Amino acid sequence: MISIIMAAYNAERTIEQAINSVLRQTYTDFELLVVNDCSKDRTVEFVKSIAAKDDRVRLISNVKNSGVSYTRKHGLEESNGSWIAILDSDDAWAPDKLEKQIELQKRTNADLLFTGSAFMDSDGQPIDWYLHAPAEVTYRQLLKQNVLSNSSALVRKELYAKYYAIGDGMHEDFAIWLSILKEEKKAYGVDEPLLIYRIAKSSKSGNKVKAAKMNWNTYRYVGLNPLVAFYYECWYVVKGLLKYKNLK
Repeated sequence: MISIIMAAYNAERTIEQAINSVLRQTYTDFELLVVNDCSKDRTVEFVKSIAAKDDRVRLISNVKNSGVSYTRKHGLEESNGSWIAILDSDDAWAPDKLEKQIELQKRTNADLLFTGSAFMDSDGQPIDWYLHAPAEVTYRQLLKQNVLSNSSALVRKELYAKYYAIGDGMHEDFAIWLSILKEEKKAYGVDEPLLIYRIAKSSKSGNKVKAAKMNWNTYRYVGLNPLVAFYYECWYVVKGLLKYKNLK
């Protein structure tokens, strides 16, 4: 079974689309854990309404507002599956996302999988470009550019728990993937836009300068010395500029 973790904070504008994209999956052996981080809008109301109709959806609530890293960890602690998938409450999946990843996992015996990404703007309008997913990614390749979008990942629970990273001052998902691949493993990609990622300027990754600082902090977190971190940060900037050019 796959445990899908969705952290939610004041997500009333987008969360129904996100949840419905999960419920439409052609692969049906999953549970969806929506972890409410003390939302002040109608997020809980929407989730309760959906959960009443589908028992695969489970609402969990933090005692206090704790941020996305701790919120996903809460979901991890409550999960029952042997695989973990993450879906942000403002993103969405294509209906065959999980099915195609499971098919690839069976062929490769992969521990970590991801997909290509399509994009939409903050209002949900599609952007005419998508980020391709390479067939395989190694640790050193991932250091140059994080092509493994968090909401596209499918990972063995034991590895996700072992390397779980907390810290809103870095890209904690990037830190997890790097730590896993550092074990001389590979991540395997489905080169189709099975994730629809929402570009929101208010997100942590929406501010380019802040994102670059967080990327640097991630390199340091996984043990790179300053010189090596600077080398890969240069790669990050170049790759990021090319990606941003396509998304403008």
